[in-house]
Amino acid sequence: MFQKKPEIAPSAATCGDGDKRPRLHLLAAACAALPLWSTGALAQTTPGPGQLQVITVSAERRLENIRDVPSSVSALQGDILEALGTSGQDVRALSGRVPSLNIESSFGRAFPRFYIRGYGNTDFRLNASQPVSLVYDDVVQENPILKGFPVFDVARVEVLRGPQGTLFGRNTPAGVVKFDSVRPGKTVDGYASISTGTFQTVNAEGAGNIPLGDGLAMRISVLNQTRDDWVKNTYAPGPTRELEGYRDSALRVQLGFESGKDLSVLANVHGRDYKGSARLFRANIIEPGTNNLVAHFDERTISTDGINNADLQNVGGNLRVRFGLPGMALHSITGYEHVKTYSRGDIDGGYVIPQPFPTPNITGPGFIPFASESADGMPKHSQITQELRLESDIRGPLSWQAGIFLFREDYKIESFSYDSTAGNAQDGYLRVRQKNDSASVFGNANYDLTPELKLRAGMRYTRDSKTFNVEDYTNSGFAACFGPSNNIIPGPVKCTLADLAAQGPLSANPKDNKLSWDLSATYALNKDTTVYARAATGFRGSSVQGASAFNDQSIAGPETNTSIEAGIKADLFNRRARLSFSVFSYSVKDLQLTAVGGTSNANILLSAKKATGQGFELDLQSQLTNQLAFSLGVGYNDTRIKDGNLAVAYCAACTVTDPTTVRGSSNVALIDGNPLPQAPKLTTNFTLKFVQPLAGGDLYAFTDWVYRSKVNFFLYESPEFTGKAMTEGGLRVGYIWGNGKYDAAVFARNITNEIRVVGGIDFNNLTGFINEPRTFGAQLKVLF
Repeated sequence: MFQKKPEIAPSAATCGDGDKRPRLHLLAAACAALPLWSTGALAQTTPGPGQLQVITVSAERRLENIRDVPSSVSALQGDILEALGTSGQDVRALSGRVPSLNIESSFGRAFPRFYIRGYGNTDFRLNASQPVSLVYDDVVQENPILKGFPVFDVARVEVLRGPQGTLFGRNTPAGVVKFDSVRPGKTVDGYASISTGTFQTVNAEGAGNIPLGDGLAMRISVLNQTRDDWVKNTYAPGPTRELEGYRDSALRVQLGFESGKDLSVLANVHGRDYKGSARLFRANIIEPGTNNLVAHFDERTISTDGINNADLQNVGGNLRVRFGLPGMALHSITGYEHVKTYSRGDIDGGYVIPQPFPTPNITGPGFIPFASESADGMPKHSQITQELRLESDIRGPLSWQAGIFLFREDYKIESFSYDSTAGNAQDGYLRVRQKNDSASVFGNANYDLTPELKLRAGMRYTRDSKTFNVEDYTNSGFAACFGPSNNIIPGPVKCTLADLAAQGPLSANPKDNKLSWDLSATYALNKDTTVYARAATGFRGSSVQGASAFNDQSIAGPETNTSIEAGIKADLFNRRARLSFSVFSYSVKDLQLTAVGGTSNANILLSAKKATGQGFELDLQSQLTNQLAFSLGVGYNDTRIKDGNLAVAYCAACTVTDPTTVRGSSNVALIDGNPLPQAPKLTTNFTLKFVQPLAGGDLYAFTDWVYRSKVNFFLYESPEFTGKAMTEGGLRVGYIWGNGKYDAAVFARNITNEIRVVGGIDFNNLTGFINEPRTFGAQLKVLF
């Protein structure tokens, strides 16, 4: 339960409880907290001059050397987390920091969408499920809004690639991103950090460890990030004059108790409060026929007639208990999460000034066929989880785990539409409710056939059910409903809940029963090199999207991923370097896809017969000299949709390069053979750190770079909605003194100021949204 040091600890100059200052040794796992399920510290030795520290991870729900894990796993901690957090970035900053990981959002600092090996979900609805699961302090964060919780006072982030269905359950067919907070320790210590930068950005973070005696300790961690508005609305009547500012505050309080070796308890209460801009959509910023920004594009201005704002409140808690029993240990993990959110934005990204018929409306920037302003909110939400897990605690060739997992989520979603041509008055409302219950039993066993050859196998049986209902609906945005409107929306008129019901069902109750399994083997070629092979399955439960003004209800059944991979992991050159290389291939049956947008602005669930992915991942860290260290990560992912009959609606103003046809009264694009959306074929990350002793302290420079190749924003292909390849770099230069107590640094993010369109809205005009521009800042951090 407590923050523990290795049995042979690194020197005080390189590590300490809760120490988050930059270190020469990249990813120094000795400074990370031990998970609650660990039965003791993993023996380590102090690295010699120029050697890398051992990385320990909990990918298999036990603490072990990353070299012994029979799957593709990466860990982030230390310098890179410090560099990203100091500048006030959110969880999206982790995108590309390990091979084959992509993160994007059309909501801004809320609702991040994760993709591993090109496999994810672009659905923007608040009840969307994702094939990448996020686990924060051993508790799954199922709802997409929960996944945006800030990253602060974190010991490490683990990215587990490939299906993780046996030990982490449903909705993990692509993988898991796992966050472990720094835990309470036995000494009084902590840190305080403050940084300030471009756009009056202020990032204040701190944590304190308080031993309370008799095996009891507390850790309090706080974060407050603020930024002023830096985008000016040049449309004078626009109700929101300045945009892109925010205040994002978070708190975590942990209370730990330990009594001998047989009982440990860790309670965690946390919360988040966000207020600021929603994602900023910009009308007609893409040059037709290309994916270039229009000439004279200015990221600091916009012309819009809509209202933009977002609020989010999240509170939760968990209780993790470990009981020692004869020959085994019992783990109980109880979690509760609640989130409330509201986000409103101008979807068309510009302005529309109505004119008397037949005079065309005045619009800008560029032509906007109709005004579109909307909001989504979640006024009610609760998630309750319970896991009971037994694990063996005896020495021998056989070790095992077995347990049960229960999950319940209940929430309501409200969607609003507004008429920005009529004083931004509300003209539509939809409320839905979804309940999700899941129960599973699982088991996993490891057996050492020889000291070199080790086998692992596991299974999990899951029963998953959803209940979905449309509870309320009104719409005055159609001329035939409650009065004239300047919005022109094609399709059958649906004014009331009864009108929706007349078009089709308003409720659904899909139920799934699935068995997931994995089988793996590792073989030690020598004491420093291991090869492995793994086959595994995972599934995502059925999804429902309700009927609305734009589409009927749609349901996608469960998808199942079957994956194989093999790799090698090695410590090289007397532990001056560490290498991990893997190759993989996966096939997803009945892949759930979300056809978003199109000329009707629909959000429809589809099932592709099959999708495939194949590629490789490379992770390399090296201590080149006692003063110079670097890391390199490469991910190659070749994904394909394989369904010759699958077609989707496409954009209103772009150039479609897929074959097109007419089905019913709709023009559609055939997407067989297309890559998965938001799936870059190549991701690369690189870091380099240099340390020079100076005047009793250390002068250091740390730079980090990330590259991703082009991506499709949608299921169909078009040049306008193909995101260009993107490279972003960061630099941090600082000085540490006082035996590591003080750290002063200056930093820059996106130092080349490369501005790219990173997502689009396709149903109205060539609307896009962009990455953040270059920023600078300075930080002071104090350890105590």
